[in-house]
Amino acid sequence: MIFEVGFALALIAIVSVIANKLKLSIIPFLIILGMVVGPHAPTIGIFDLTFIESSEIIGFLGRIGVLFLLFYLGLEFSVSKMIQSGRNLVFSGTVYVLLNFSLGLAYGLIVDFPLYEALIVAGMVAASSTAIVAKVLVDLRRTGNPESELILGMIVFDDIFLAVFLSIMSGLLFGGATSALGILLTVSISIGYMLLFFIIGRLGPKILNKLLNIASNEVFIIVVFAMLFFISGFSETLHVAEAIGALLLGLALSETEHSKRIEQLVIPFRDFFGAVFFFSFGLSIDPLTLLDAGWLALGAVLLTIGGNIVSGMIAGRKAGLSHKASMNVGLTIMARGEFSIIVVNLGIAAGLMPMLKPFSAMYVLILAILGPFLAKESKFFYNGLNKVFRWSKPIEKSKKVKVKKSKKMKDES
Repeated sequence: MIFEVGFALALIAIVSVIANKLKLSIIPFLIILGMVVGPHAPTIGIFDLTFIESSEIIGFLGRIGVLFLLFYLGLEFSVSKMIQSGRNLVFSGTVYVLLNFSLGLAYGLIVDFPLYEALIVAGMVAASSTAIVAKVLVDLRRTGNPESELILGMIVFDDIFLAVFLSIMSGLLFGGATSALGILLTVSISIGYMLLFFIIGRLGPKILNKLLNIASNEVFIIVVFAMLFFISGFSETLHVAEAIGALLLGLALSETEHSKRIEQLVIPFRDFFGAVFFFSFGLSIDPLTLLDAGWLALGAVLLTIGGNIVSGMIAGRKAGLSHKASMNVGLTIMARGEFSIIVVNLGIAAGLMPMLKPFSAMYVLILAILGPFLAKESKFFYNGLNKVFRWSKPIEKSKKVKVKKSKKMKDES
């Protein structure tokens, strides 16, 4: 098992080096690597490309990667600023979720899916990938951009929606296993739990500063990591995604005087375990099933791209951002990943159409690869659309100095 994990890490390292040489995001490379190997791959001598025995460990390491990615992202932002822009965040999140969910539901019904299957498709389309979005912001060094706080707020709002959606769908799909009162209670606890961390981030820095006033880096990192894993695990028991629990803890600690110290200690773990996550995500996709729902997934992808650009522009402009920054919002939150898979797995567990599995795999794969690329090339897409909508006037070129006149003045002098 140790050899299998070591072999997987060696492959991840090789592919990461290649992506770095090409100056491209490593995310799509790692996802494709995971697809190429995995349960359907052959065994070549001592090299077992199926990774069956080690799949659980690799998956667990990948989950840790998501926690570090979201925890670091939370550290990069300020709770006080997010609270001050609360109205914009609620408005932006509502627009994003409603538009994408409505488009997904309409698409599911248009392609003749039954109602429950169409609702699953709607939830899948509305659920952005927090892990990929976090990685994109870090890779493109946009955590300090003005639109990044809005993006983070929309991610949190999207997860609140996801908690509500999964609670309601669980009750509907599993035939009264959860009462209406139980659903309402679960949703209320989830929202209250999230709000608690915003309050801690605003009112609790003094206590956190004393708690983390530890001279030894060894003890300091043990305490921080203990908080990270405990809070993340506890969050899941309250039906709040463990990754969002890590994000909320990062937000709370971002207001302390130890935030920069924590960042420096977390970065190596974020990069290492984050790479394992995207590889493990690829392992879960069987490429042999993708073509079965290719056309269906492609239609959903086009719909998602349009919905994200429109909602990003509306949210960004409402928040007072420029058209260019607003375009960054829509393209950055484009990727779909772990949360979309969670939504689909709920439908599969309830015995809905088998077509949902290859459809969701193809849909997630395309946007997991296309999302980081679109975010990186946002300037190109903005310039293209700017020629059509003329959001900003082209910068006038300065008048050229007449050569003859300057030559004449030079001669006279």
